[in-house]
Amino acid sequence: MLEITLHDGPGRLGKYEGAKTPSTLKTDDSLPLLKDEPMPYNVPKALAEWSVNQTVENARKTGENGIAVIHGSKYPDLRVKCAQELEELGNSVFMVANSEELMRRPMDLVEMMVKLREALNPNSAIYFPFTDVSFIPLLAYLGVDLFSEDSCEFYAKLNTMLTPTTRYDTESYVIYEMEQEELVAYNKNSMDFVLREVRENIKNGTLRNLVEERCCTSPEAMTALRILDRDHPDFLERYTQMY
Repeated sequence: MLEITLHDGPGRLGKYEGAKTPSTLKTDDSLPLLKDEPMPYNVPKALAEWSVNQTVENARKTGENGIAVIHGSKYPDLRVKCAQELEELGNSVFMVANSEELMRRPMDLVEMMVKLREALNPNSAIYFPFTDVSFIPLLAYLGVDLFSEDSCEFYAKLNTMLTPTTRYDTESYVIYEMEQEELVAYNKNSMDFVLREVRENIKNGTLRNLVEERCCTSPEAMTALRILDRDHPDFLERYTQMY
């Protein structure tokens, strides 16, 4: 399980398997990705519920713990149901399905992440794969603990450079001349930098400042932050220091 050492708002500084979090997570034999039942984001509720039930049943039949996938498509109540039933089976690392879709839907992203963070054990880790680097501070502020480097390789294949604030098409913006392997490494370094930046800001109680700064670079992220402030003040205040 995740050991939480410090809070800055809902953002958490912690330790997981010897690594400081928020951080990246690599799946391996010691922490396998449990079999799930994938489902698109925008589907009728009956299909989403079937996906949840099958995912939980697959995890139950497997009889082992690992990275459990939270399904439920666009329905927050089904996401919570899936997460809680998977947690009851002994899992403590939860991957959020349809992460790309959620980043394009600010209201859904906020509602989903707030409800999941409140429903899960505080020592359970939320894993948000395929993340846009500029979204990492906001997601960490929402209580996400683990991220994936998959997006670094994907964007490199699209000749796209990732920076802490934006993405650059390397054919239009020739900032550096790099081979694809070098671009992958550059993108991974950008993600590593942002995660280090997030951890240091949590230590110094300045994560909110970083989130405000980075959200200015994305209309979706800024919209999500304003929705969070408007609709979930109690969630934010629960761990915010009073001066």
